[in-house]
Amino acid sequence: MKLDILAFGAHPDDVELGCGATIAKEISLGKSVGIIDLTRGELGTRGTAETRDIEASNASKILKVSVRGNLGFRDGFFKNNVKNQLEIIKMLRKYKPEIVLCNAIEDRHIDHGKGSKLVSDACFLSGLVKIETSLDGKIQEVWRPKLVYHYIQWKNIEPDFVVDVSDFMEIKMEAIKAYQTQFYNPNSKEPESPITSKNFLDSVLYRAQDLGRLIGSNYGEGFTVERYLAVNSLNDLK
Repeated sequence: MKLDILAFGAHPDDVELGCGATIAKEISLGKSVGIIDLTRGELGTRGTAETRDIEASNASKILKVSVRGNLGFRDGFFKNNVKNQLEIIKMLRKYKPEIVLCNAIEDRHIDHGKGSKLVSDACFLSGLVKIETSLDGKIQEVWRPKLVYHYIQWKNIEPDFVVDVSDFMEIKMEAIKAYQTQFYNPNSKEPESPITSKNFLDSVLYRAQDLGRLIGSNYGEGFTVERYLAVNSLNDLK
């Protein structure tokens, strides 16, 4: 299956929080989108790997993504090494995305920056003909995505561009709330963490509102780039 867009997250819920509305918008425009989680989030303060599996499946149905996979890397301790790069290369060559979305380049959680660099490096390596991979007993063709974008997470990193997602924030928030063990629940008896507060959940909305304000819309999601953006004419800029 070829995908137009493949989004990677270090943990289940990273993609929903960082670019869930953009994904929902692209799907509404007829694009095929998949999500690959690097870990099962087993070190999360609340819930378990098993509950995260269920929640990720439910969120995927809400977003209507074509496929979702999990590479099962070790939460908190995975490394940007040959073994993990090859696993990501296999996914890139399997789905052949034109665009890859991945974690913030630097963030509060150490897995976010690591995941960002790991996926970015794999995107380059995936285009090298002398790196051979096989999947299901078949040698894979090389593939390098045309574009790699990084979504914004905990830290307020200055975006290089902002997507107008005004009509898709409701879907994004519904997908986020599918992770019932992870976010604000006044009845939960589990330990508190920085992401379990009401303020954190509210911040998803007010960040999107502020980015929307800056581009003249109701809501926006920001991304950073690895190379200059190219346009055909000034009319492409809004």
